[in-house]
Amino acid sequence: MPNLPASPVPAPLLSLPPHLRAALPLQGLTVLAVEDSRFASDALRVMCQRAGARLRRAETLDAARAHLRTYRPDVVIVDLGLPDGRGEALIRDLVLSARRPSVILGTSGAEGGCRAALAAGADGFLDKPFESLAAFCQTLRRHLPDLDVSPPPGVEDRVEPDPLALRDDLIRAAALLATPGGAGRYVAGFLAGIAGQDHDAALAAAANAATLPDRNPDRAAGDLTMLQQMIGDRLSLPAAFTSRRKSAEG
Repeated sequence: MPNLPASPVPAPLLSLPPHLRAALPLQGLTVLAVEDSRFASDALRVMCQRAGARLRRAETLDAARAHLRTYRPDVVIVDLGLPDGRGEALIRDLVLSARRPSVILGTSGAEGGCRAALAAGADGFLDKPFESLAAFCQTLRRHLPDLDVSPPPGVEDRVEPDPLALRDDLIRAAALLATPGGAGRYVAGFLAGIAGQDHDAALAAAANAATLPDRNPDRAAGDLTMLQQMIGDRLSLPAAFTSRRKSAEG
């Protein structure tokens, strides 16, 4: 199948009248989120929905590569910590691809994530947590100069992802921690990300401690046991109050 020339802006977006483009500034744009967290992905889904973009999701590098063999998204957002490897590898592949997306963004909640993504060749970086539609549009505006990518008028800026997606992430993390020989450091990084999205300071601190290198085996095992207990505490809450932040505010 011949490679098609890259088009930085899809035709349906340019063909919209100005008043509709203002209401849905990303109408016609397809975004692929390579993101293992359902909670973070749901925040991106809400932002794309409010701005008119279509969001697809891949949880792993393998799933993303399979998707990219068939589809051609305009924007690809790549989380750096994924179950089957580092997102920087996919960013490097995308930069060199004949089917390069118009915009490649890295994302992470970890310190040094922006530097790592840009070093791999990403066009820019989207900070976690995902919670502001204005910040999302501002990031895209830098890389889509032909578009007036502004927050739609009258649309709420703050994004609140579905707490049931958070529960799904916690259940997945608990299952991985209970698996003998599981990827403890990956799970700790995964938990740090969802804790940051939920502003759960206690879980974030424990998860970040568990990602530190050069810990002795006893300390590492203790960190993971603590994470299991904290996940259990959060899952013992009713679904509507899984979010520690919301329960504290309420």
